[in-house]
Amino acid sequence: MDEASADPASVMHIKGARLHNLKNVSLTIPKRKLVVVTGLSGSGKSTLALDTLHRESHRQYMESWGVATAGVSRPSVDSITGLSPSVSVDQRPAGRGPRSTVGTATEVFTYLRLLWSRIGVRPCPSCGEPVPPSYANSPEDDEEETEGGADVGGGVACPHCSAPVPELVMGSFSFNKPAGACPSCTGLGEVIRVDVRTLVDEESSVAAGAVRGWPRQLVERNVQLLLAAAHHYDLTFDADTAVAELAPATRDLLLYGVESPEFRRRFPADGIEPPATPATVSAGRFEGVVTAFMRRYADRIDDTDYRQKAERSMVKEVCGACAGTRLRSESRAVTVHGLGITDAARLPLAELADWVGELKSRAAGDEWRFAEPVVADLEERVRRLVDTGVGYLTLDQSSVSLSAGESQRLRLAALLGSGLTGMLYVLDEPTIGLHPADTARLVDVLRRLRDLGNTVLVIEHDLDVLWAADHVVDIGPGAGRDGGRVVAEGTPEEVAAAEGSVTGAYLSGRLQHPVRKERPSADTAEELVIRGARAHNLRDVTVRIPLGRLVTVTGPSGSGKSTLILDVLGRAAHQRLDPARVLPVAPAEHDGIDGWEHLDKVVTIDQEPISRLPRSNAATYADVFTPVRELFAAQEAARARGLTPASFSFNVPGGRCERCEGAGVLAVHMHFLPAVEVRCPGCRGRRFRSEVLAVRYDGYDIAEVLAATVDEALTVFRGVRQVAARLQRLSDVGLGYLPLGQPATTLSGGEAQRLKLAKELGRRATGRTLYLLDEPTTGLHAADTARLLDVLQRLVDAGHSVVTIEHNLDVMRASDWLVDLGPEGGAGGGLVVAEGTPEEVAGAAGAGGSRTGVFLRGDRLPGGGAR
Repeated sequence: MDEASADPASVMHIKGARLHNLKNVSLTIPKRKLVVVTGLSGSGKSTLALDTLHRESHRQYMESWGVATAGVSRPSVDSITGLSPSVSVDQRPAGRGPRSTVGTATEVFTYLRLLWSRIGVRPCPSCGEPVPPSYANSPEDDEEETEGGADVGGGVACPHCSAPVPELVMGSFSFNKPAGACPSCTGLGEVIRVDVRTLVDEESSVAAGAVRGWPRQLVERNVQLLLAAAHHYDLTFDADTAVAELAPATRDLLLYGVESPEFRRRFPADGIEPPATPATVSAGRFEGVVTAFMRRYADRIDDTDYRQKAERSMVKEVCGACAGTRLRSESRAVTVHGLGITDAARLPLAELADWVGELKSRAAGDEWRFAEPVVADLEERVRRLVDTGVGYLTLDQSSVSLSAGESQRLRLAALLGSGLTGMLYVLDEPTIGLHPADTARLVDVLRRLRDLGNTVLVIEHDLDVLWAADHVVDIGPGAGRDGGRVVAEGTPEEVAAAEGSVTGAYLSGRLQHPVRKERPSADTAEELVIRGARAHNLRDVTVRIPLGRLVTVTGPSGSGKSTLILDVLGRAAHQRLDPARVLPVAPAEHDGIDGWEHLDKVVTIDQEPISRLPRSNAATYADVFTPVRELFAAQEAARARGLTPASFSFNVPGGRCERCEGAGVLAVHMHFLPAVEVRCPGCRGRRFRSEVLAVRYDGYDIAEVLAATVDEALTVFRGVRQVAARLQRLSDVGLGYLPLGQPATTLSGGEAQRLKLAKELGRRATGRTLYLLDEPTTGLHAADTARLLDVLQRLVDAGHSVVTIEHNLDVMRASDWLVDLGPEGGAGGGLVVAEGTPEEVAGAAGAGGSRTGVFLRGDRLPGGGAR
C-alpha cells in the first residue's frame, strides 16, 4: 500500500526511516492488529519499533500538550502518518527499591490492606479473644490515614472484657508506615549485618593492624580512643591481645562502640550498670569498627561503586522478629476468614484468585456490604496477573528478584485494566522467561489487548508468537550494517514462503537446528548429586547433574529452576570452590551436594546488569578499549600532539569534551516531565576534543571506533591479536551487532549475560569448570541461537560442565541431559517430573506430567504449539 492510499484511521505509514542502521525504510503497519516485528539480533527491530515509532509518538504527544520540545531530537525519518498515542512495555525492571514488592507494584496489596481494615477480626490486646469488625471505618478515615500516616478512626470496646480496642486502618497493614512496619527491620523483612571476618582479623591484635583497611596512623589514633573508652567503662584492655582473646565486653566495644546497643546490653549481663555515654572523645567516645562501616555505607548512598564493594562485607538475614513478613505482630494477628494478610501475601497469585472467589460465597450481611466493592476490583486485578502467566508469583516477592520478563508481564496486566482504546502498545520480547506451555496464554492476553481496539506491536523471536500474529515484519537480512531492511512482510504464511528471509525459513521448517545424533552417555559421566533441595517451592528433590555435559534444566515458569540451580547449586558451589568470596546470601535449604571432587571452579553467568554506570560499555567491560587506546596513542599523529592513551578516554579530563564531560549528551530538565538527553553542541555527540579526533587508525577516529559494531571493529583490528581475540569472542556469543560504545545501562539482560560469557571465555581455563547460565538465549533469533550453542558445545568439548536454565526448545534438543521440573509453577511445581536425554523426556510426555515433553515430541505447526 502506498502513502497516498494509506488511511490514517486504519494504518500507520512510515516513510524514509534512517535511524541507526535502518536503510531508508518505508513501511505500512495495519492498526488494531497484532503485529510482530522480527529479525536477527541487531537487525534493527528495536530501532524501528521503539526508537522510531514510539519515540516520535512521545514527541508528538508532548507537542499536543503545548510542551516545548526544542532539543528533543526527532527520529531520522521523513514522515510518519496515522501515528497513535504509544505506550512502551520494555524489559526494564518494575522497581529496584528494597520496599517494592509484587503486591505494591501492582497495587493488589493495597486492596488487601483495604479489605483487612474493613472486615478483619483481631484479638483483643487485653483478653486475647477475637474482636469482630465494627464497620465504623469510612473511606475518609483511610484517606486521612494514607495522607498523614497516623492512626485515626477511634476504637471499639471488646465484647468479652469491655477493654478498648483500637480501630483498624489501612496504615496498620502497610510495611511502609510506622503503624504497620515491623520495628526490628522497619518493614524491610530482612536485616543487614556486617560479616566481621571481612573487617577484622581476629587472630591479630588491634595494635598490629587487625582492623583491615586501617592505615598505620589510623590504627595508632583508634587504639588510643579504644583505650580511653575501655578505661572509662573500667574495662581491662591490652592493645597487643588478639581480638579473638578479648573479653566479650571489650570485643563488643571494639566492634560496636560505646553508643551501640550490642555493647551497652553487655553490662547488665556482667553485673555492671553502664554509665552515661561520654560526651567527648577525650572522655572515651569510640564509634566502633562495624558501626563506622555502616555509617559510611549509609552516608554514601549515591556512590554505587563504593556500595557494591561495601556489600561484599555484608550478610542479609531474614528478620527474626517478623520472619520476613515485614509487618508488626499486631497487624499479622488480624484475620479475614481465618487468613492473615501476610499469609495471603504468600499465596501464589493463582491460589489467591481462588481464595478471593471463595470469599464471595462466604461473606454475607454487613461484611459483604463493606467487602463487595473491594473484592470486585481485587478479583479482576489478580485474574489479569494470572492470565499474563505470572500466577506462580506471590505478593510478598521483592520486585528486585523479578526477571525482566516477569516485570514486563506485570505491566502488561496493568494495561489490560486501563480501558484505553486506539493506543499503540509496543512490547519488547514479552515471551522472555516463558515456557512454551505458557506462551499460548500470553498470546491470548495480547489478542485481548488488540480486541479492545488497540494496535499491539511486538518485538519477538518466538515462532509460536509469529504464527499467532495478524501481520509480521521481518527486518534483516543480517545484523548491524547488514540489517536495516524489510526482508518480508505480511501474514505468517506469506513470510514463511518468502525467499531470502531467514525467519521465513525457520517458520516454514526449511531451516532447523540439527539434532545431535550421537550423545555421550550420561551413565559413564562423573556427576553432581543435589540431595533434598527444599528451598521456596522445591519439594525435597534430589537431582543428578552429569558433568562434562551440556545439561538443561527446564519447566514451566515458577517451577523452581532458578531456585535449584542458582540459589542451591550456585551458592553452594561458590561457597565450596571459592571460599575467599563472601556470599551475601547463604545457599538455599538442601541436605547436601555430592561430587565436588570432580570440579575446581564455578562460574555463574546471570542476567544482572554488568554495571549501573552509563559510562561503562561493551568495549570497556570486555577489556577491548584499553588496547585500542594504546594503539591510537602509538600513531604518529598522536605522538606529534603529545597525546597519551588517557587522551583517548572519555572518562577522564584531557582528551574528552569538557562541556559534556565525555558523555556526548547533555540532560535537559523538563520541570514536570522526565529529563531529556540532547546531543552535546560542543562535540556534536562525539565525546572528544577535535585534536583527539584528528588521530586515525585504518581510517577510523576513536569516536568512529566506539560507534562501530563488534563485527565491523573485527575487520578493522583483525591484525591486532590482543584486540581481535576479544572481539571474536563477543562475535561468537552472538554480539557481533553490538556497538562497542553502547552504554552498559542500555543492554538487555540477555546481552549482559552473553557479554559476561565472552569475558569468561577469555580467562585461563582449568578444564574442570562448572558454568551456570540463566536463559542465555534471551533476545536471540533462532539463527543466533545456533551460534551460541556452538560456543557452549566448545566449552563441553574442552572438558567443562555447562548447566543452563532454558525454555528454548532448540537448546533442549541440543542438550545431553534434561531435568524437567513441574508439573506447574508456584505451589504446583517443585518436583522433578522427568529427567534424561531429550528423547527420553519427550517419551515421558503425559506419563509423568512433563509439559516440556509434549513440546519436545511435537512438531511446530502453523498457529504455534505442538502436535
